[in-house]
Amino acid sequence: MRITKSLIIAFFIFPFNVMGTIPGTMIWFDKEVFFFSGFSLALGGILISIGVIIIYKTVALFTSYGEGTPAPYDPPKKFVVSGLYGYVRNPMMIGVFSVLIGEAVFFGSYLILSWALFFMVANLIYVPLFEESELIARFGSPYLEYTKNVPRWFPMIVPWSP
Repeated sequence: MRITKSLIIAFFIFPFNVMGTIPGTMIWFDKEVFFFSGFSLALGGILISIGVIIIYKTVALFTSYGEGTPAPYDPPKKFVVSGLYGYVRNPMMIGVFSVLIGEAVFFGSYLILSWALFFMVANLIYVPLFEESELIARFGSPYLEYTKNVPRWFPMIVPWSP
């Protein structure tokens, strides 16, 4: 993965705050836990690890193949369909969801769970209403073809290839 100034700034604007600062602040103020055991630590750790791997792989595709970053001010210049994007249209968000749910389980935090659910619902609304129209405007018919063949949130077993 090519590390650029734009990628570093993008990291601190989005994932660092969404998956770090906000949950960390919630842990600081959270006085209640819903469960906390070896199982919750293991399950939470697994979910966090899976999410981080997914995010890393998708960001790497954006920076290397797409010649951009996940940040709106420096989006990929090329349409990315390879890797995890052949299975599902929003693997990066699935990775973020996995990290947030993993943090809620790992720390046994209702507050982080509520943040994770709020963030999920916000993206379930934002992506189809705003992000996809911008992608249609930017990439046109190849993106429309992609939307007809690749599901938005639930990965396919076999990847689609244009």
